[in-house]
Amino acid sequence: MATFLFDKIIFGPVSSRRLGASLGINLLPNDRKICTFNCIYCECGWTDTHSSSKSFHPREEVRDSLRLKLETMKANNEPLDTITFAGNGEPTMHPDFDLVIQDTMGIRNQYFPNAKIAVLSNSTLIHKPRIHSALKQIDQNILKIDSAFESTVRLLNQPYEGFDFQRTIDSLIRFNGKVIIQTMFIRGEYKGQHFDNTTQKEIDAWLELLEKINPQQVMIYTIARDTPSENIEKISENKLNEIAKQVEEKGFATQISS
Repeated sequence: MATFLFDKIIFGPVSSRRLGASLGINLLPNDRKICTFNCIYCECGWTDTHSSSKSFHPREEVRDSLRLKLETMKANNEPLDTITFAGNGEPTMHPDFDLVIQDTMGIRNQYFPNAKIAVLSNSTLIHKPRIHSALKQIDQNILKIDSAFESTVRLLNQPYEGFDFQRTIDSLIRFNGKVIIQTMFIRGEYKGQHFDNTTQKEIDAWLELLEKINPQQVMIYTIARDTPSENIEKISENKLNEIAKQVEEKGFATQISS
């Protein structure tokens, strides 16, 4: 199925389902996806596992591109709600990720002090002290966990060889609630294996995990664009509402994107 890549460092602003008028930052290469996951539902397609060089955008280039864009937006009185790190893979893989966050906070404060800074991360590198520290400084630390069961995570997310599921869970808990949990709900089949993280068994375990993490907010969503793997079913809005109700009964603010 057709997927897409972001072909610029700075893209948008776009109208985001979750983040309002969102200006995106892609720290990854413009011509391929690099990630510690190879999610079967990723709108950017399959992860490039054969590249010999990662070619991250240099910190200075990111900083200068962002400054120029915000200067222009400010001059044109364009609205901005969020500066969002997303793009063609996992943003925290950037070798200077923590320094880029510092740069972004300074530039944001100069031009759009009321705009939030968000990072969409798959949580795989949050055990690293510099990544953890950087994410604690931003406004919206949005971290993925698609299931409380390791077997489901490994099937849906196809993690890299060094992925440690329990370490990831422990690291999510270590944010002491300064985190927004994002979960993709889907069902279908991949390489002969059936999956459905909307079953009550899955939801009960996930809710128990949320209570341990104690997030500020929970974002639940389903596929909205083409996926690299076929046989993936979009979850209905009614079903997402049912899941959201259970989350809210646990006392967590919930946002639905269908």
